[in-house]
Amino acid sequence: MQGVFLEAYEIVFWVSLCNLGACLAAWLKAHSLYTEVIPTRFNRQRREVCFMPQGAQAPLFVPWESLCAWVVQAQGGSQYGVTRQYGMGMGFYHEGELVRVEFMCAGMPLAIAHWEAVRAYMEYEVHDLKSIQDPMDLQGPNDPPHEGMHTFRNARARLHRRIREKEVGWVYGFFWYLYHVMTFWTLPNRLVEWEVKRIAKVGRKKLPEAMQAWSESIPEEQWAKPSEELIRLGQRVKALKQRRPRRAITDIFAEVYRSEH
Repeated sequence: MQGVFLEAYEIVFWVSLCNLGACLAAWLKAHSLYTEVIPTRFNRQRREVCFMPQGAQAPLFVPWESLCAWVVQAQGGSQYGVTRQYGMGMGFYHEGELVRVEFMCAGMPLAIAHWEAVRAYMEYEVHDLKSIQDPMDLQGPNDPPHEGMHTFRNARARLHRRIREKEVGWVYGFFWYLYHVMTFWTLPNRLVEWEVKRIAKVGRKKLPEAMQAWSESIPEEQWAKPSEELIRLGQRVKALKQRRPRRAITDIFAEVYRSEH
């Protein structure tokens, strides 16, 4: 019996070691992309999007209103049950070929939220990351934009304030502490800070001169204006949203789109 246990233990050990090695390799590969890939950039003053496809010699500048965006859902089966994968992408046709950027998302609502964040920024509905990344207001005025030890301290201070003001009871506070103890207390926050510092140390790929010039701010009188069609459709979306605020924004967009076709 002991021999069987030792043999199983050895198998589990080597499998775990292989999985750890695979995860480490994927993590290092993801970090190496910072020095290899130039991310897509959005300029709302010019109302343009800049793509830098891998292998391209020069960046491609695309009018914002000509951009296509999509979310996808894939579903499959395995011996463990049904699995679903979600993603979000955007792109355009260049010389008859689709140039696109796609990435995986944890769920369909999150995939839609990614696009909504980009759309809202380009249409001057949001102006900073805090308004869309910090719904619980866990970042102070002088805190960095990423999560870290400061968000944990702010969350704990917020919890104590809510308990003092009797917004929540001690049971809520107990489970708050229990959850964070079970998730290794401040270890996730410290790992985030360490990763942010490592990314800063690795650096990023230098932008082409054309992209740097395109990214510079221009006088307000030179800012591009949205088309009349987009303004008209946007007003219809806002009117429907105001009429039924609980309705999903995707349903509102779909209704406006159907009425135009």
